[in-house]
Amino acid sequence: MKKFTGSLLFRIIVAIILGIIVSLFAPEWFGRLFATFNGLFGNFLNFFIPVLVFALIAPAIAGLGRGAGKWLGFTAGIAYGSTVIAGMISLALAWVLYPTLLGNNTLDTNVADIDEGALAPYFEVEMDPPFAVMTALLLSFCIGVAMTAVKSDTLYTVTKELENVVVKVIWGFVIPLLPIYIFGMFLSLGMNGNLTSVLSAFAKVLILSVVMTLVYLFLQYLIAGAIAGRNPFSALKTMAPAYFTALGTSSSAATIPVTHEAALKNGITRPVAGFVIPLCATIHLSGSMIKLTLYAMAVIYLTSMDISTGTLIGFVFLLSIMMIAAPGVPGGAVMVAVGLLSDMMGFDDGMVALMIAAYIAIDSVGTAANVTGDGAIAMIVDRFARDKIDDLEEEDANAKASAES
Repeated sequence: MKKFTGSLLFRIIVAIILGIIVSLFAPEWFGRLFATFNGLFGNFLNFFIPVLVFALIAPAIAGLGRGAGKWLGFTAGIAYGSTVIAGMISLALAWVLYPTLLGNNTLDTNVADIDEGALAPYFEVEMDPPFAVMTALLLSFCIGVAMTAVKSDTLYTVTKELENVVVKVIWGFVIPLLPIYIFGMFLSLGMNGNLTSVLSAFAKVLILSVVMTLVYLFLQYLIAGAIAGRNPFSALKTMAPAYFTALGTSSSAATIPVTHEAALKNGITRPVAGFVIPLCATIHLSGSMIKLTLYAMAVIYLTSMDISTGTLIGFVFLLSIMMIAAPGVPGGAVMVAVGLLSDMMGFDDGMVALMIAAYIAIDSVGTAANVTGDGAIAMIVDRFARDKIDDLEEEDANAKASAES
């Protein structure tokens, strides 16, 4: 209980509840005070996110290459494909279900619309980012791949130190202030009359995202079971300890020992389990993708934003790359997705705050789906790795027999 009350999730829940309650009687000056804070904090996030993207993704990509074996590309391809497919299914599901599920609900995050200037911030400070999010993504990708190719230990050390600095800023500044930011968001929603619509709509989306993560897990194990020639339901049952551990810890990294042990019980060879499970804990985030896509589509639908299909598909492909930095960011994939949500999708600060609050509220559900899905990928890799090992052993045996004869 003490661990839970000190967690970010607990503070976010308290912030949401307090924001709702205080919005019922808060005076105008109080609302404007938090509108000012939210404006400043939101501008800082816009400034900081490109730096965060570069600092976390560049060493992550380089680290994959530095620890790569012959199955790196194969495993990474499956993990990336699984994450992208999860996003595409989520897009399709949102297009089909949201007109009925969300009905005529609407959302207006422009808190200044209650009364002319009523919740306008007292002052604003522009904080221009050092470079665009897309620039950060491309730069981190190029430098990360280049470090792998030339094996630049010095540059790798520099990027790792930059990563440590950025994570320190997140823990020391962003995370402590995040509950206040969420409080201000729900205070504003309550004061401009949007609260009932938001809670009603997002409760439905929350249930949909939980159900879809479970359905997607079944699909992953059905495919893996067919490829590996194993009972998918038995394999999924064996992975249950990993699912519930991640549900409690909200951490892929902390669940690795449990996931590894469950994979071994599923008959995965030790070398494959030792390689695939830690790697996929970093790069396989299908559960997180499902939640982010469904929530982003809900915001788009509720605010009647006009975003092309091509942009939405591009968002899924790019987010699947950016989320390899998610394990290094408290709060999960939504923190590294903020840049894309703002620059590519046109989300304003209120929409971003709502996404963060909604995502963190069920962060553990996505994490549990991520790590449990890692077991399915391990089954597929193990199937092909066993064939390769058998072929090599057969070649060695033939060569030995020829030499003896």
